[in-house]
Amino acid sequence: MDKYTLLKKHFGYDAFRYGQEAIIDHILDKKDVLAIMPTGGGKSLCYQIPGLIHENISLVISPLIALMKDQVDALIENGVSATYLNSSLTAQEEAEKLKAIEEGHVKIIYLAPERLLTQGFLKLSQSLTIDMVAVDEAHCISQWGHDFRPSYKNIPDFIKQLPARPVVTAFTATATSHVIEEIKSLLGLIDPFELTTGFDRKNLFYKVVKPNDRLRYVKDFLKVEFKEGSGIIYCSTRKTVESLRDKLKALKIPIGAYHGGMTSEERSDIQEAFMVDDLKVIIATNAFGMGIDKPDVRFVIHYNMPKNMEAYYQEAGRAGRDGRDSTCILMYAPSDIVKQKLMIASNYSDPQRDQLQRQNLQYLVNYCHTNGCLRNEITAYFGQANQRETCDACGNCLHDSEFVDMTLEAQKILSCIYRSQQRFGLSMIIKILRGSKDKRILDLKLNQISTYGICKEISEGGLRELIMNLIARGYIHMTVDQYPILKLTEASRVILKGEEAILIRKERLQSKTKTSIKKQNHPSNYDQGLYDLLTEKRKELATKMKVPLYVIFSNAVLEALASEMPKTKEGFLSIKGIGEKKYESYGKIFLEIIEKYN
Repeated sequence: MDKYTLLKKHFGYDAFRYGQEAIIDHILDKKDVLAIMPTGGGKSLCYQIPGLIHENISLVISPLIALMKDQVDALIENGVSATYLNSSLTAQEEAEKLKAIEEGHVKIIYLAPERLLTQGFLKLSQSLTIDMVAVDEAHCISQWGHDFRPSYKNIPDFIKQLPARPVVTAFTATATSHVIEEIKSLLGLIDPFELTTGFDRKNLFYKVVKPNDRLRYVKDFLKVEFKEGSGIIYCSTRKTVESLRDKLKALKIPIGAYHGGMTSEERSDIQEAFMVDDLKVIIATNAFGMGIDKPDVRFVIHYNMPKNMEAYYQEAGRAGRDGRDSTCILMYAPSDIVKQKLMIASNYSDPQRDQLQRQNLQYLVNYCHTNGCLRNEITAYFGQANQRETCDACGNCLHDSEFVDMTLEAQKILSCIYRSQQRFGLSMIIKILRGSKDKRILDLKLNQISTYGICKEISEGGLRELIMNLIARGYIHMTVDQYPILKLTEASRVILKGEEAILIRKERLQSKTKTSIKKQNHPSNYDQGLYDLLTEKRKELATKMKVPLYVIFSNAVLEALASEMPKTKEGFLSIKGIGEKKYESYGKIFLEIIEKYN
C-alpha cells in the first residue's frame, strides 16, 4: 500500500503538510534523517507512515511517558498495530507486550530510552529485524540543550548492538545550530537528509508584559480574554503553583495544579481531567512538560521567567496546536532572573555549561526588553534569518503606545560605564547615576566621577529598563559571569555621537526626568473621526514600509493633528514631534486627508 493510501486510510488526510513527504521519501530510501519541525508540525506522521510501509519493526524512542499510551491508543484506533514499553507498566503488562512483539503482532514500538539496555528488551532486540529507529525529542541527547536526558546516551550503544544497523531518524522542535551538530554526532547519523520546516508558529501571538501586580493581570486576563478552549499558566516553583491556584479559585473557572511534588497518580488524574476539559486551566511547573498534546490550548502564560529561550519556545508552543489563533504571554520580573541565575549556579558544576546557560538566559532577558519584533527574536535565536522587520502579530509590532526619546539619558549611561572603567555591574551603575551615598560608592570614590548623580530624576526602575534595553540592542555587553559586568560595545559609538536615537515606550519608564522627557500636551478635544482616518493611513504606510507605527507618527502627534487640523506646512511643522524630514516624507499625505475631511 502506498504512502498516500495509508495517509488517507489510517489518518484521514488527503495531502501531506510541508516537509512531511520529503522526509518520508528519504526514510523509505533508507537514508538517515534529521528534521526540525515546530510543535504541531506533524512530525509523528513522518515516522509512522514509514513504520507502516516497512516490512519489519520500527522503534520510536521518546521521553514522553505521559504521552506514549495516548499515541499508541490513537494508532490502534487508526488500525495500526503498535505498543509501548516504559516504567508505567507492571511486570505482567511488560511481559505481555514483549510476548506480542516477539510473536510478530506489532509494527511500531514506542520505547522510553531507559528501557533500551534492560536485559529483557536488549535480548529481544537481538532476535528482531528493526528497519528504523526514530528518536523523538532528539535535542535531549545534547548536554548543551535545554532538556538534557542522560538516558539518551544509551541510544548509540543500543544501535551498535543490533544485528544490522537500521535507518536512524531524529526529530525535534527546538535545537540551535550547536545542538543540531551534537545530535548528528552523538547519534552517529550517516550523511542525513536535513530539513527545517521553520520555527515561526504564525498562529501564536507573542507578548511580553511587565505588570506591577502579576496576580491582578492574570485575573483580568481570565475574566476578559479567556473565552474558549483551555490554558496553561507556568510558574517556577511548586509553592507558587499552589498559591496561585488558591487565589484564582474565586473566578469559578475549573483550575488544577500540577507539579513534581505530587504523586504520579495525582499528576495522572490532573492531566486526564485537563485533556477531557474537566479542568480548563492548569497552573504548573515545567514538570507539566513534553507530551501535552492538547490541540485547543488557547493561551500559555509564563507567570515566572523560564530558564532560556528554548524552554520558553517549547512551553509556549503548547498553545495552538490545532492551528487556531492562540496567545503566549511572558511576564517579566527582575526577581525571576535572580532566581534563575541561582538555579544555574547550583545545577551546573561545569564552567563551560554554566556560562552557556547564563548566555541563553540573557538572550531571553534581551527578548523581554527589545522594541523589535518578538517573532523575529525567536526565529533569530534558532538561526533563521528574519524575513521582514515586523510581523503584525506580536505585542511589540501591534503596540502603538507613545515612545519617548531617551537618547540623552542613554548617552549618560554609556558615559558612566566608560568613566567607571567598565568594571561594575547593573546595580552599581544605577547607584552612580542616581547619586547614591552607598558606602561602597564612597569608598571607591565613585562619587567623584563626572557622571555621578546625573540621572537623579529617573527612578531606579526606569534606569534599569533603559539599560536592559541598551543591552538588548547590543550597545552594552553584559558578561555572563556569576557577577556580570557592563561593558561598552563598538556599536555604542553611534549613540555617544548622537547618530542614532533611543526610543523607549513611555509606560516602561516608571519615573521620568523633568528636563529631558518633554511632556506632550494630549488634546482631549481632538476629532475622533479625523483621528481614525489618520491612524488608518499611518497603518497603511507602516505596513507598506514594514516598520512599526511609531516610526511614522506617534499617537500623540496624530491626536494633535486631529485637534489642530493644520492646513499649511508651517502649521504642520508646529505640531510637537514633526520635523522637516517627517514633513517631507508624510506632510502632503496627511495634509490632504485633513483638507478632505474639512
